[in-house]
Amino acid sequence: MKTRDSGMPEEAYWSSFFDPDAILCTLGLDKAKGTVVDVGCGYGTFTLPAAKLTPQRVIALDVEPLLIERLTSRALAANLQHLIEARHQDVAAHGLGLPDQRADIVLLFNVLHCEDPAELLREAFRVLAEGGRVGVIHWRSDIATPRGPDALIRPKPEGCRRWLLEAGFEVGQQSVTLPPYHFGLVGIRPPRTP
Repeated sequence: MKTRDSGMPEEAYWSSFFDPDAILCTLGLDKAKGTVVDVGCGYGTFTLPAAKLTPQRVIALDVEPLLIERLTSRALAANLQHLIEARHQDVAAHGLGLPDQRADIVLLFNVLHCEDPAELLREAFRVLAEGGRVGVIHWRSDIATPRGPDALIRPKPEGCRRWLLEAGFEVGQQSVTLPPYHFGLVGIRPPRTP
């Protein structure tokens, strides 16, 4: 999914903005009972750590074929190819391409500045099983950051919370600061009421 104001810098520079293990653990996304889906996976910044932490199947989706090829090579080099399935997928045009209620975790990291974030969250809700979680992180707009989309289109924590609720999620993790440049929160797909 190529979103507004997207673009990836050099990999080492990009990786310097995150502590993936700490972020996944802080948000409680370091343990999965089933499939993890990383939307807009890029270099696999969170895909590879998720595969090491959860040891569940991780489906990594990105619109850029070269990034998918690179992630596939990195998974092989890390001996994680049995856990990671990297797919070229235009999520904005075609959704996640996954069956209903089959995933345990969906990672929407730095992608909710897209044209229709509410639709993306509804799609995450569709593929998550009851009790499944969606993790959201994004660049903070209250501080200067070395990267990230234009401040005018960056979502704020309260907007993400509202979109989660509108998509049908319960907010399981209120917004937390993820140093040095991000915030994060988690939504949970509630059980159906009889």
